Amino acid sequence: MTRIFFLLLFASQTVLSQKNNAIIFEQYVQYSMKAWKTPGMSIVVVKDGKVVFKEGFGVTELGKSAKFTTSTQSLCASTTKAMTAVCMGMLLDEGKIKWNDKVSDIYPELKLYDDYASSQLTIKDLFTHNSGLGNADWLWVTGQPTDSIIYKLRFFRPAYSFRSSFIYQNLMYMIAGEVIHRVSGKPWAEFIRERLFEPLGMHHTYPTYELSLNEPSHISPHWMYKDSVVRPIPFLSPKGVDAAGAVWSCADDIQKWLQFMLDSAEATGRRFLKPETYAELMKPQAMVTESQFYPTQQITKPHWKTYGIGWFQEDYRGEMLEFHTGSLDGAVAIIGMIPDKHFGVYVFANLDHTELRHALMYKAIDLWCFNDNSQDWSSEFFALYKRLKQEAEKAEAEKEAKRINNTIPTLELSAYEGKYRNEVFGNAEIVFHNDSLFLKFPNHITAYLTHWHYNTFRGQYNYDFFQKSWIQFSMNELGKISQFDIDGMSYKKEN
Repeated sequence: MTRIFFLLLFASQTVLSQKNNAIIFEQYVQYSMKAWKTPGMSIVVVKDGKVVFKEGFGVTELGKSAKFTTSTQSLCASTTKAMTAVCMGMLLDEGKIKWNDKVSDIYPELKLYDDYASSQLTIKDLFTHNSGLGNADWLWVTGQPTDSIIYKLRFFRPAYSFRSSFIYQNLMYMIAGEVIHRVSGKPWAEFIRERLFEPLGMHHTYPTYELSLNEPSHISPHWMYKDSVVRPIPFLSPKGVDAAGAVWSCADDIQKWLQFMLDSAEATGRRFLKPETYAELMKPQAMVTESQFYPTQQITKPHWKTYGIGWFQEDYRGEMLEFHTGSLDGAVAIIGMIPDKHFGVYVFANLDHTELRHALMYKAIDLWCFNDNSQDWSSEFFALYKRLKQEAEKAEAEKEAKRINNTIPTLELSAYEGKYRNEVFGNAEIVFHNDSLFLKFPNHITAYLTHWHYNTFRGQYNYDFFQKSWIQFSMNELGKISQFDIDGMSYKKEN
């Protein structure tokens, strides 16, 4: 009788604690959103197989009344990567593929600059960011088709030797999506929907934005400008790298993904992955360098930082934290799990790089895993990112201070006009119009050029949330413009 009494007492205290945690967390979200000027969010927390918190906050778009609810469609972005990894794991368990299979045997179209890397690249390497390939996102940003992107990877000089370091990038996950298509006979978007979303009952989760358009509620992305004013911006779809970050979902659906992963890829009474395959996804595969990890490490001070198969990993309060952010212009997400605590949290938000997402992940862990409300992560991270922003602005100001005043371009502006080409990134055009220069890229990306000094210009893009670029023109021995350099890319002028 005494034992039953204490069990009932413990159960009642646990329920009370969860309710208190939910109240504390809700108030914390509302308070913190104001500091970060985040228009809207939705959040779900799962603990011990139950949803202990699920709420929407704010609005889908500033200036409009539509609420950001738990059914509002938002962008999973790079948290999609773990979903693609599960899809590959299914094919592995069916005996159609192995982690150490050579990509060249399955998808010979892919060739890298380094012949050794091309021949030795494995299926697992597609997921661990250590292939030697640096960031090449400009290929899909400028709207190049998938087959063109894959072909051009052979022209990228390695950023580091094969498997010797870590640089986060999206294109290898694009290749993983193509391998899934090749092995299964179904495009990635069709495979992930039929084999993952539908069986899990995620009927409001979509492989791409276009497929989600019949849903009644969607976020609008937002950007915070230098004057600290937040405004809506257009959504730029990550076409071509869908398997790396194109999924759209909502808190009502994403809770099922959380529970599925916390239950070792088990749902609806069946296992979707063998235990050893699930374990491999969550196992550290690559060391993450300091520069490639999140600035939050300056405060959380993890002892180790690794990457699994679609998951960043670190130690937090003696536990292994599996997590991943998702970011595209104007929208973010974060997923965090401590499998040993059977805990998970997922956050959607509609403001570019609102690092409130990190703060809420750690706060939720503190509350539901450790019953601790002592740390104000929001304030600490806000101060951290404010300092980092100030340092970046100082560096930019120091660069601008080196401007040489009272100079003019070497030639008449019309002489800079023409068609230019980069072997990897494709075509660009300099247009002279109304006594001004414009730089045009594919996918309707245009920059207005203002003279800086000599043959250097600053470029302000038509998407004003793009960072400004420096454009440096060069001349040949005949005194004619021969190329321009922008953000580490050289475009040669065509005759």
